[in-house]
Amino acid sequence: MNYQETIDWLYNQFPSYQSDGKIAYKKDITNVLNFFKNNNEYYNYFKTIHVGGTNGKGSVSHILSSVLQEAGLKVGLFTSPHILDFRERIKINSEVIDQNFIVDFIQRHKVEFINTKMSFFEMNVALAFSYFYYKKVDFAVVEVGLGGRLDATNVITPKLSIITNVSIDHTHLLGDSLDLITAEKAGIIKKNIPVLVGEKNKCLDIILKKAHELNSPIFYSKKFQYDCQLKGDYQLNNINTAVTAIDILNDFGCAISNQNIISGLSKVIDNTGLLGRWQIISKNPTVVCDIAHNVSAIKSLLNQIKTENKTKHLVLGFSSDKDYESIIALLPKEYNYYICGSLNKRIINPSKIEYIFINHNLSYKIFDYSYNAYEFISKKCTNHDLIIITGSTFIVSDILKYLDNI
Repeated sequence: MNYQETIDWLYNQFPSYQSDGKIAYKKDITNVLNFFKNNNEYYNYFKTIHVGGTNGKGSVSHILSSVLQEAGLKVGLFTSPHILDFRERIKINSEVIDQNFIVDFIQRHKVEFINTKMSFFEMNVALAFSYFYYKKVDFAVVEVGLGGRLDATNVITPKLSIITNVSIDHTHLLGDSLDLITAEKAGIIKKNIPVLVGEKNKCLDIILKKAHELNSPIFYSKKFQYDCQLKGDYQLNNINTAVTAIDILNDFGCAISNQNIISGLSKVIDNTGLLGRWQIISKNPTVVCDIAHNVSAIKSLLNQIKTENKTKHLVLGFSSDKDYESIIALLPKEYNYYICGSLNKRIINPSKIEYIFINHNLSYKIFDYSYNAYEFISKKCTNHDLIIITGSTFIVSDILKYLDNI
């Protein structure tokens, strides 16, 4: 198989959460444990930082990767989902994984993957840790895929576990209460390994209890004042969490300077290629892509844009498994809305949620795709307008792929 055939096989052989949702989620990490036991426990050969939480874990992971790179380290970065290219998921010092490595790895383990019915994400984890091992990284920043306790990444024993925050999301998989979701997130806490909590919530006692049971030192995010290449007020908590994490690593033997932190923060996008976080793609009119996709993230985004003295246009669509009714209830009546479908089948058909916009007296139009809406709005907007493309990673992915092609 060539590279494209290999990627097609990865998507088509087994369900992918990115494209198939709930049916791809494995409530068990036995497959991954057995794979590494039968081959090589690659993840034991490099240091790791495990980053979980409901929102912000991608940003925190990229910030940490950037700062560690500025400290002269060879840094692996494993995140999900991708926006433009599968290889975004696995990087070393901003370079995406080599195509030939993917082809060779899948070819070598293809029969085993089929026999054990490895999921798409499980194969991603096996591929990433193998790549980091063969490339001899010093550190790997590993973002939890979904939840924590039963996530395929939870085979590692990191130097530091991070829980950025906990809010309601993925209730169909993680539980329908904050208590249950917090317990799942706390599942990444390991015995004697420090854990950092980015934001406290009313279920903090669940995390504290787990940390106490495992004799894991617990830390809380401090407040700092640093400039960062990532814009958006909601990034302040992520910046504070990442810098606190660096302080903890230094207390445990790392040697990362304040200048490394300053440089790493100022070059997060340059060093990692992060997309979709208050990403300004045009300035006249101002057009911003942001992957906010749950109630908590949308609240933060709305708080950010309400200070903008411009006419607001929101291009948005939602995955069918999200609490889109609660999200729509938050939307201000004075904005203009453009409900979109997507190339990804997980995005709900706009016609199925049109009634919710009507019930909330919201002004809206319907489009097949986010780039159709973008074309429509941009023709009539000026620098007095603000266009936000949001609601899902897939909605943002569609528009960025469209712009990349033209």
